Amino acid sequence: MSTPPADHSILTLRERYGERYRWLLLLSVMVGTMASIMSSTIINVAIPDMSQHFTLGQERAQWVTSGFMAAMTVSMLTTPWLLARYGYRRTYSGCMWLLMAGGVAGGFANDYPLVLAARVAEGLAAGVVQPIPAIIILRAFEPHEQGRASGIFGMGVVLAPAIGPSIGGLLVDGFGWRSIFFMVVPFCIASLWLARRFVPATAPGGGAANPQGAALDWRGLLLATVGTLCLLNGLVELRGGTPALGALLLGAAALIVVTFVVLQRRTLKARQRHPDAGVDPLMNLSLFKDRRFAMGSIVAVIYGTALFGSTYLLPVYMQMGLRLSPSFVGTILLPAGLVLAVTIAVVGRLSDKQPTHRLVSLGLLLLAASFALMLTIDGRNPVRTTTLLVAWAILGRIGLGFILPSLNTGAMRGLERHHIPQGASVINFLRMLGGAAGVSLCGIVLEWRLAAHGVQLGAEGSSPARLAAFDETFLMLATLCALAIIAAWKLRAERAAN
Repeated sequence: MSTPPADHSILTLRERYGERYRWLLLLSVMVGTMASIMSSTIINVAIPDMSQHFTLGQERAQWVTSGFMAAMTVSMLTTPWLLARYGYRRTYSGCMWLLMAGGVAGGFANDYPLVLAARVAEGLAAGVVQPIPAIIILRAFEPHEQGRASGIFGMGVVLAPAIGPSIGGLLVDGFGWRSIFFMVVPFCIASLWLARRFVPATAPGGGAANPQGAALDWRGLLLATVGTLCLLNGLVELRGGTPALGALLLGAAALIVVTFVVLQRRTLKARQRHPDAGVDPLMNLSLFKDRRFAMGSIVAVIYGTALFGSTYLLPVYMQMGLRLSPSFVGTILLPAGLVLAVTIAVVGRLSDKQPTHRLVSLGLLLLAASFALMLTIDGRNPVRTTTLLVAWAILGRIGLGFILPSLNTGAMRGLERHHIPQGASVINFLRMLGGAAGVSLCGIVLEWRLAAHGVQLGAEGSSPARLAAFDETFLMLATLCALAIIAAWKLRAERAAN
């Protein structure tokens, strides 16, 4: 068996593998990203069984998802610093080891706190990995190839969550919720092998990583962590019957945001005065001077809220609202996932020729329609119910297919090349922050509407009142997507100005 080159610089790897190297590099990070995305979404299929095993209420069970999302959201901000300090290869491989360890530990855990700890570890690893593909696409590919690369990468990545729920549902029915945690292991092993061969040891700029470079902005990271936890816990407390504590936590989160902004501005000014020393800001706020990036960031927050909120809500709706089995839920979602993969590949090529605002706006419109049309399902006729579930899920995934290849690259095309790592980190952070809040927001609205209709989520059988509560929650998501179209369309003015 051949061995990888001793020199893992990006120049050596390009000389060794030629023009195809950039695609091999993209494939390598694609596998790890598939593992991280799978770990973030597939757990939703197992939440009902896990709740019964540990005797959990809906609020505590939701932290399996929310804890992962919070850890992933915050760790994204450290990606530029880790890449500059340790390079692509060590950063990426370290994350894959941590993700695999979290999956194994969660699968063997006998206590719910250990399950939560494993999920947090997985979230930390997944968060660092998520911005890396966008950085590689924008730095390794020419502008006329970036849409195609995003489409191919997106098509490969969505196959994991598309097939994952189907396989996951079968695993839960056959082997229990623990088997869900072990699904990431083979992906992590494959990604580690690929990283050893194709991922360079260099930093994003192409030069050697600098372990003696700028220090991590620990104060900013601490503020971001505490602020995110205050936000998520505040949302949970609003639903948990202590609105005063929830309001206090949300107020603290708002205060922390103001403090974080002030600190980041001071850190940036200090870094500009002393380029060879000091601390890099965790979030470079000067990026928001680019209108395209600012509008893309707004879309990312709202889009993340709707996407991850619905990813949590749909399996719960089908299992606890419509009383479908986990394996059947996975089967229903499979066609939509496959359609999403094809749509992303097609739209990826279109995004090299069509304006970003058109593709993103159309995608948001289709996504909003898919949520609103969930109100047409009443659960009384099994054939009609299944048909509509498949149809509306496919419609929503077509919408996602228009958004995913376009948003990141379109929002960051106006940035300087040395700002691309920070831009990818920030826009992914904002998307995931919206996603983390979206999971809690869906839980809050659902519990609120269930109480308003006088029903409980765990009651036996199905009822029109329970389905009405779900319908109203889907309507909230449709409204959010409609609002995001306003920001998406404003990308047009920035493109014209350039």
